[in-house]
Amino acid sequence: MRMHLKIILPGLLCLAALSGCASKTPVVVRSQALPAAAPVPAAPKPVEITINGVDGFQDTPLQPDGKWHVHDPARPQPPIVTPGTFSDQATPPSDAIVLFNGKDLSQWRDKATGGPVGWRVVDGVAVSAKGDIQTTNQFGDLQLHVEFREPTPPRGGGQGRGNSGVFLMGRYEIQVLDCYSNLTYADGATAGIYGQHPPLANACRPPGEWQTYDLIFNVPHFDAAGKLLTPAYVTVIHNGVVAQNHQAIRGATNWRVPGKYTPTGPTGPIALQYHNNPVAFRNIWVRPMPVNNEP
Repeated sequence: MRMHLKIILPGLLCLAALSGCASKTPVVVRSQALPAAAPVPAAPKPVEITINGVDGFQDTPLQPDGKWHVHDPARPQPPIVTPGTFSDQATPPSDAIVLFNGKDLSQWRDKATGGPVGWRVVDGVAVSAKGDIQTTNQFGDLQLHVEFREPTPPRGGGQGRGNSGVFLMGRYEIQVLDCYSNLTYADGATAGIYGQHPPLANACRPPGEWQTYDLIFNVPHFDAAGKLLTPAYVTVIHNGVVAQNHQAIRGATNWRVPGKYTPTGPTGPIALQYHNNPVAFRNIWVRPMPVNNEP
């Protein structure tokens, strides 16, 4: 008697003719379609909202204090303070490392490629273009002086008006923005730690006028296993007005996300951002500093 045995294997249908002795009947194998994989749901698109004339987001994570979302347009605006002339065109101290003296950008390289920068130097001023730049040398704890000028006439609004940034260790951004008569979410305002801490005051000058940042920065520290021991701290003086007072940084800054630390070494580059606006810079110098915490 000849019998037919149907064997179903995952994805295969086998038909074998069997008899009492070795069969010469060929085995027929037919492919069977696998069920279609479930589609991966697309990430939701950011939803920008406007509250009291401020554009921002409330579909972002809450800040660690649980009060405000990252880039929350409802977060209170910093008070406006008319600045003085503190540190304008400050002469570098004798032990400072001059990063830009109005002549060239030889102390800088393109952040993405490591090659020559795409910024222009015109009349002693470096104008941002094409991409971010970072220093060829790396720094740890430091004092940093930067002078910048927002484009005039001003164009755009919110985050689209005169946007740039100073990055410490290449990852912690102090926002540069034209916030003179220009509203934006508080944690993205001029002299803010981007996405984390708004400035204590809005000391912006009108676009076209030179402004100053004087920063004191302490690097974060990690143990041998990469656990954070102490966060980074920064003091920011904007046009002579304290905008960040030894403020702890919550980790690397980024758009729409709270800060998060990953282990790093003791030093990193200083970077300047190009964010589609031709922001001008001059008189940039840095002083590496030891930390002495003895009482």
